[in-house]
Amino acid sequence: MSAEKTPTRRLRSQDWFDNPDHIDMTALYLERFMNYGVTPEELRSGKPIIGIAQSGSDLTPCNRVHVELVKRVRDGIRDAGGIPIEFPTHPMFENCKRPTAALDRNLAYLSLVEVLYGYPLDGVVLTTGCDKTTPSALMAASTVDIPAIVLSGGPMLDGWHEGDLAGSGTVIWRMRRKFAAGEIDREEFLQAALDSAPSVGHCNTMGTASTMNALAEALGMSLTGCGAIPAPYRERGQMAYRTGKRAVEIVWEDLKPSDILDRAAFLNAIRVNSAIGGSTNAQPHLAAMAKHAGVELHPDDWQVHGFDIPLLANVQPAGKYLGERYHRAGGTPAIMWELLQAGKLDGNCRTVTGKSMAENLVGREATDREVIFPFDQPLRDKAGFLVLKGNLFDFAIMKTSVISEAFRGRYLQEPGREGIFEGKAVVFDGSEDYHHRINDPALNIDEDTILVIRGAGPLGWPGSAEVVNMQPPDHLLKRGIMSLPTIGDGRQSGTADSPSILNASPESAAGGGLAWLRTGDIIRIDLNEGRCDMLVEPEEIERRRADGIPPVPADATPWQRIYRKSVTQLSDGAVLEGAADFRQIATKSPPRHNH
Repeated sequence: MSAEKTPTRRLRSQDWFDNPDHIDMTALYLERFMNYGVTPEELRSGKPIIGIAQSGSDLTPCNRVHVELVKRVRDGIRDAGGIPIEFPTHPMFENCKRPTAALDRNLAYLSLVEVLYGYPLDGVVLTTGCDKTTPSALMAASTVDIPAIVLSGGPMLDGWHEGDLAGSGTVIWRMRRKFAAGEIDREEFLQAALDSAPSVGHCNTMGTASTMNALAEALGMSLTGCGAIPAPYRERGQMAYRTGKRAVEIVWEDLKPSDILDRAAFLNAIRVNSAIGGSTNAQPHLAAMAKHAGVELHPDDWQVHGFDIPLLANVQPAGKYLGERYHRAGGTPAIMWELLQAGKLDGNCRTVTGKSMAENLVGREATDREVIFPFDQPLRDKAGFLVLKGNLFDFAIMKTSVISEAFRGRYLQEPGREGIFEGKAVVFDGSEDYHHRINDPALNIDEDTILVIRGAGPLGWPGSAEVVNMQPPDHLLKRGIMSLPTIGDGRQSGTADSPSILNASPESAAGGGLAWLRTGDIIRIDLNEGRCDMLVEPEEIERRRADGIPPVPADATPWQRIYRKSVTQLSDGAVLEGAADFRQIATKSPPRHNH
């Protein structure tokens, strides 16, 4: 697109910088941009002003590549005839933020809504990477509804430890089992973790970061192939440049999130998540994004539309390889190509490229069949999330693509009771309780025990923590039992290889069934019927209610108090009550003048 393009309509930013009815306000808005060398001719030219939502910083190493990468975005914006304005977003670093980065997703959403609405921006490039940066950005883009496009920072290069692939996150869960079993010492544990992070970028496994950036692509909100390019690759800079150019074009086309994010797009994302072996955190994040896009997404959609989809990506934690080889094999477009050929993807969906999804996927067949399997010869059949309910909760999910043969053989293949198992519950109130007592011999934890953690949801933690993938006690690990059935009202890392039952809603702190469970109760899990129940008489459950809800930590910050007073459950996306009432706010009257 030529930089000399003649404006065909009045842009949003002109209400700030070229408003003949308020020359005094125009002067006020213009003058301070002059102090670092911007010219009034630029801002008054009628060229699109494109915001760059900068998520990279020293506090967010997974996204830090954007500190340099946005230079190419700026080049693309300029070459397409736009004006770039970069601004910071609230930092969210999954590995380091305590008590959990999930607490910050809604805070980052609120902040970005105010920036996109209240400043003279005609469009925005949303820089993403680490887990929560993608959903918070897309939630805000839907609320404001100015033209928006996602640019992922990309995964790290593949990690290697002593000749084996070391996937970020996944290697830690595996090494903590080895450490507890006495197979490695502390230094070996640390070294394996350090070896998994060899370069700039986010997790190189199919954890939540890679999953959410793949789903941004599946939703049609990023350029084709954007999500999986490793952060250090030259193609990442080229993608940044093209994204910057496209950001200007979608302003002229007035192509907004509301034109792209419909129910069909979200169902495509659910199917893609199954095919890539995506993170269980995709469930609350997609639910939140759909809520803010005004799309009705039902909790059961994960099973109705996603469960029968096969696993096609041979990527850790559900598979063998890591992000580099996944990208070279064709990445998420190759996965979507398989689904499209099988009639499992809606190719008519609009996308930010300006073309349909089917048009984007022409010629995108995989080039490495060790990494991306054909639809009719998958790595695993029926690899989506099982949706469960019962007297312990109204909703929870179980990731089936990570069920190991050992786990399946121990719990799911009893003759005549396939897919059904029962076990004694051992209940922990928060992760501190778990770490303190997991090796207590008095608990008598054996291979028929079901580990349960509560107080880990949006209200209880607060924010909902990745603590459900609990490992067995040391004495079982030393016997080679690497995994027990686990249930919780929190989440687990997308890099975890545990088939936990998680995201339970309502949570214990909201009076869900887990609040009335006691150690020693028998739990019956029936995967065939999608049921999870404590075998306790209703009268006894009612009697236990008199004991009250198990206590949770007090609010530690003002935001924690605000969050707890307004957050919904994980089944609903853990969004802020009432926030979804605000939609397409930039398409209505402009914000009031400030003087």
